[in-house]
Amino acid sequence: MSTKAEILSDIIKGRRSIFPESYTQDEIPTHLIEQILESANYAPTHKLTQPWRFTVIRKEAKTKLGEALGEIYKKVVPAEKFLQKKYDSFGQKTSQANVILAINIQFHEDKVPNWEEIAAVGCAVQNIALTAEALNIGAYWSSPPLIDHLGDFLGLGENEKCYGLFYMGYHNAETRPANRTPMSEKVKWMEG
Repeated sequence: MSTKAEILSDIIKGRRSIFPESYTQDEIPTHLIEQILESANYAPTHKLTQPWRFTVIRKEAKTKLGEALGEIYKKVVPAEKFLQKKYDSFGQKTSQANVILAINIQFHEDKVPNWEEIAAVGCAVQNIALTAEALNIGAYWSSPPLIDHLGDFLGLGENEKCYGLFYMGYHNAETRPANRTPMSEKVKWMEG
C-alpha cells in the first residue's frame, strides 16, 4: 500500500502539460470541475486574501472566447505581423478544450504586495493542475499577451487581472517522462 507522500509524489511527477489537440470530445462532469476548483481554494494565501478568481468557460462560451481572442489579436497586432494561422488557432484551441478556466487575480494592495497575490494564485493553479492529473484530465496553463485585454470579456473589476487560460479535457496523449535536471544542481545547503 502506498503512503500519502508516495501517492502525492507520483501525481506531482506525473503531471505534464497536455495540449488541446490531444483532447477528446468527452465532457468533464460539473462535479469534477467543482472538485478541481475546490482544490485551488486550499492554496497558501498571506493574510487570507484568497486572491484567486476563476471564470469557468464551457459550451457556447468557448466559441465566444475564441472569437474575442481573435478580435483582440486583430486589434493589437500590426497588419504586417498579422498571421491568419495564428488568428485561426484561437477558435481551434478553444473548441478542442472541454473546459477553459480564466485564471484571474483580485489584488488587495492595501493588505499585501501584488507579488504575494500572484504567488498565491500560482499555488492555486498548481493545486488545480495536480487535481486534474489525479482525475486523468489533461490540462495546461496558457498565458498569451492577449489576456491583458480580456478584462471586459470576463467582466473583471478594477482591481482584477487575468493571468492566463487553463485548458482542460480528457485526452489520448501518450505518457512522457519529465525533462528535469537533478535537484542537487539547484540547491545550496547552509548549516553552520
